[in-house]
Amino acid sequence: MRLLCTNDDGILAHGLECLIRAASDLGDVTVVAPDREQSATSHSLTLHHPIRPVKRGERRWQVDGTPTDCVMLAVEALMEARPDFVLSGINHGQNMGEDVLYSGTVAAAMEGLSLGIPSIALSFAGGDLRADPELLDAQVPVLTRLLEHITALPNFPKNTLLNINLPPLSGGDIKGVRLTTLGRRVYSDSLMRMKDPWAREIFWIGGGSAEWSGREDCDFRAVGDGYVSVTPLHLDLTYYQMIETSQSWWRDP
Repeated sequence: MRLLCTNDDGILAHGLECLIRAASDLGDVTVVAPDREQSATSHSLTLHHPIRPVKRGERRWQVDGTPTDCVMLAVEALMEARPDFVLSGINHGQNMGEDVLYSGTVAAAMEGLSLGIPSIALSFAGGDLRADPELLDAQVPVLTRLLEHITALPNFPKNTLLNINLPPLSGGDIKGVRLTTLGRRVYSDSLMRMKDPWAREIFWIGGGSAEWSGREDCDFRAVGDGYVSVTPLHLDLTYYQMIETSQSWWRDP
């Protein structure tokens, strides 16, 4: 089995190394990842200057571009054959609820899906791994078993990627795996006003606090209860219920 590993935290990220270790038992791993952090780049492409892959070892490249660039470049130029799966992560932080709209981790998996390749995005809900990298290290055997199970599914869903969030627990403390829906979250105070050294006003986006809501089977509830969350996602954003009930709200112009 051929596996493409990428991420949005950069090729030196500890989460990517954990993913490579977890995937190596499943087949031949190729790594194509950004040369620096590309968090919250969503599904952006580099269009206004060329991108350059630099080989860093056997089947390992770093790219001066986005996670989406990395997947496109890997599939269309760097790999001798198309991968059987695209694995994106392990992100340093959760990707639940509306996070999937901003996440470069999820976007890399979406690019794989758009190229017709089964894809999986993986995130660690414990936040910054620099403080406690051993916590994710302890989950590598758990993740290997999960990936082995998923990649062996007889009917991996078409036109679907799986968004996986790992709870911030030691491997032995994880209670199991739950199939989940996306939760909802609203951020507050995520815009910080400050001054630059010349006293000009600037703004810093990030931080703040989040309020979560969602069904009983949603992602953040599963992770909070100590389970691995697996959420099926697809690219069709059509709100079909609104189409079906259009007679109640729509009038032709």
